[in-house]
Amino acid sequence: MSQSLVDDQAEAALGLGRPVDPGPRGKPGRGRADVRQVLRFLSRRPGLLVSAVVVVLVVLASFWPDLFTSQDPLKGVPSENFRAPSGSHWFGTDELGRDVFSRVVHGAQLSLKATIIAVLVAFVVGGLLGVVAGFVGRWVDDVLMRFVDVLLAIPALFLSLALVTALGYGTVKVAIAVGIASVASFARVARAEVLRVRQAVFVEASRASGARWYSVLGRHVLPNAAGPVVVLATLDFGASILAVSALSFLGYGAPPPAPEWGTLISDGRNYLANAWWLTALPGLAIAATVLAANRIARALDGEWSRR
Repeated sequence: MSQSLVDDQAEAALGLGRPVDPGPRGKPGRGRADVRQVLRFLSRRPGLLVSAVVVVLVVLASFWPDLFTSQDPLKGVPSENFRAPSGSHWFGTDELGRDVFSRVVHGAQLSLKATIIAVLVAFVVGGLLGVVAGFVGRWVDDVLMRFVDVLLAIPALFLSLALVTALGYGTVKVAIAVGIASVASFARVARAEVLRVRQAVFVEASRASGARWYSVLGRHVLPNAAGPVVVLATLDFGASILAVSALSFLGYGAPPPAPEWGTLISDGRNYLANAWWLTALPGLAIAATVLAANRIARALDGEWSRR
């Protein structure tokens, strides 16, 4: 008997393999109705709409900075140094006459790149540890979870500092250090979800029907356990931006004159008395991005909880 037939029999025994009525999907005007439903959903949640707009703008600035500014972030005009925010320089200029807005826009590319790498490292490594611990169990679970407990015992920022000191300076190395520091939380959530799904009736029925372990894992456990881990990745996105910016602020990121967000704040702190915008406006950009990512993560968490 083929493996797929065994899984289909297990699903049929529980009523899971029945075809779903597609409903009015094929009817004309269905697409417009879906769009209107999404617009009504967003109109009732203006905070979520603003957060989505902020995240979209940051992503666009990361991949296509020329959409927002045509000025060179590394080229300055010394005669225009320390200009306050105005129509010609939205975020003012720094001590070398460089446009701060263009540096914030181009710095989004470096900061977002590091954040994405950090979240991917935490998601892949932590998710793998959690899945193996939860699915295999026994002594493997004990060993992996004791390792995760050690990681949880160390504050994330201190662990990131220790790792980046060992790895060296640079955007990618900072991202890897931040990602490893977040592995423990992903491993805990993934393990808890795998343990929950393992006890489900359809998983027990699939095993009783003779399904192989890799089929049970791939067809039943992983798809049903992935939701909370994805929500955690969205929530960790904001925390990773803060961690990457903090390490860049301390000088572990890309070397000058690279306009990383944390580096911009660090450079501007020496001129707070006469040029507050050098620190305040890049800091507002970081705060807006983090708050927007957290708002979207809370919305995703609420939607998943209602399922």
